[in-house]
Amino acid sequence: MSANPVFGADGRNFAKASQQYATLPSVAASPIEQEQSRLRQRSVAFTRPMTADDVVTRTGAMVGVIIAVGGVSWWLDRGVLAIGGLIVGLILALVISFRASTNPVLIMAYAACEGLFLGAISRQYATAYHNIVPQAVIATAGVFMGMLAVYKFGKIRVTPRFNRIVAAGIFGVLAVVGVNLIASLVMGHDALGLYSGGPIAIGFTLLCIGLAAAAFLSDFDMIDRQIRRGAPEQMAWYAAFGLTVTLVWLYLEILRLIGFLRD
Repeated sequence: MSANPVFGADGRNFAKASQQYATLPSVAASPIEQEQSRLRQRSVAFTRPMTADDVVTRTGAMVGVIIAVGGVSWWLDRGVLAIGGLIVGLILALVISFRASTNPVLIMAYAACEGLFLGAISRQYATAYHNIVPQAVIATAGVFMGMLAVYKFGKIRVTPRFNRIVAAGIFGVLAVVGVNLIASLVMGHDALGLYSGGPIAIGFTLLCIGLAAAAFLSDFDMIDRQIRRGAPEQMAWYAAFGLTVTLVWLYLEILRLIGFLRD
């Protein structure tokens, strides 16, 4: 019997192909799992598993960049910086999220863009409302520490269902904001009243603050699961990115809420 050109007479080619296929990430794998598989295949880059300290260090670095760049943006006081930082930051956030990227350059570039936006927008709020920025920073830190304590003491169980509800709520908020933006462009004013400072605006802002607080629990759970699975050290960058996105969102919503209440 002649040898099969694909599988070989003794099946060695088939076994070799099977081994090569087994090293590839599953088509159905999530972006995070695919990124972990890619990092593990790069033996030079995979030095040790991720730890909580890695996440804390990288999150601190991102917040430091936001504060430093935000200080420059505050001093320059240019509205174009806020718009540019918002647009570029949104694009980078989408790229990092959908690719589950652990590239520190992309992630720190996102932090710099957020610094541009937050510095300029904070300056505008500070001009209109005395001491509003320190109040918003303290409130943001308080919510973060409070949710960390809630998670550590197990007061709220973070289950797959919980994560799905939080994700659905966030997508719902994004959909409402998108509809309001389109309607406002057509009608020439805040169509749904999300930014008018009235009861609807205050209620919507409180909803966003609640979702951001709940998102922290999902972030903490994701970090814990990745640590238990022995995720590569580089995944700490993606975890820090998730925490920073939630922090930025929470700060903006609290800033907006205090402004509404001052009015």
